[in-house]
Amino acid sequence: MSEEKQNTEHVKCLIIGSGPAGYTAAIYAARANMEPVMYQGLQPGGQLTITNDVENYPGYPDGINGPEMMIDFQKQAERFGTDVRFGLATKVDFTGPVHKVWVDESKEITADAVIISTGASAKWLGLESEDRLNGHGVSACAVCDGFFYKGQDVAIVGGGDTACEEATYLAKLCNKVYMLVRRDEFRASNIMAERVMNTENIEVLFHHEVKEVLGDQAVEGVLAFNNQTMEERKLEVTGFFVAIGHKPNTDIFKGWLDMDEVGYLKIEKGTSKTKVPGVFASGDAADKVYRQAVTAAGTGCMAALDAERYLTEIGKH
Repeated sequence: MSEEKQNTEHVKCLIIGSGPAGYTAAIYAARANMEPVMYQGLQPGGQLTITNDVENYPGYPDGINGPEMMIDFQKQAERFGTDVRFGLATKVDFTGPVHKVWVDESKEITADAVIISTGASAKWLGLESEDRLNGHGVSACAVCDGFFYKGQDVAIVGGGDTACEEATYLAKLCNKVYMLVRRDEFRASNIMAERVMNTENIEVLFHHEVKEVLGDQAVEGVLAFNNQTMEERKLEVTGFFVAIGHKPNTDIFKGWLDMDEVGYLKIEKGTSKTKVPGVFASGDAADKVYRQAVTAAGTGCMAALDAERYLTEIGKH
């Protein structure tokens, strides 16, 4: 057998990515005898693998550790026959009715249906201390982790709509919220900015940037500096939230699928269908609004059902 033949494989249903959306799609696809093959991507399990405690996912009354939860998802997908593989999709060609995807720049997979669940990655400030304390007081999701800081003082960095929304959410739970905005004004819409300014326990620090997240085992404070006066200030906080945006992991689909200016995939309303027949998008790669594990799982289910209908229509299932 030639090397070229060895490096080419045809599958009925290919799933790219392995967070809650990908694994849920895999569970439904496998149970429907679609023989799904999943490539896990750079971060098997997705963003939940950097989340310590998940307390808002139904069915876990005592909460669950994020990585543990993703292992459960994987086991369930494999139990029904999903072929879960390590590997990163690096290139696609959606020209014809059979979709081509290259894995690790070498292996070529052709697939009748493709489910995209590549997720999105939070943007970070790039500080060593932020990375070290990630999951130990540093978070990129106030809705996920705000509950753990009930009655405490926290800081959030960012000046857009998401940062304003997360700051007002935290203000309902926390004693005090420091909001650090690099510029002299918000990037957010007026209505969101006004909401923040009218919230009593949010203190907005314009012209402030984060120099360091303080603490050895957990967040004990934030060292901020005023980029106008160059003065430093230590904020006594136990939680630090980064809200400077997310980047969907969709670069390989540029030119093939419709996406917004940030890179979120556009889908037909109420479905998981992209503009290419047989290619479906689920989870945070297409959702810039909710970005929760439970909503991602729901869209993974939708993608598998949409893919099954498509395969039946084209006589491949």
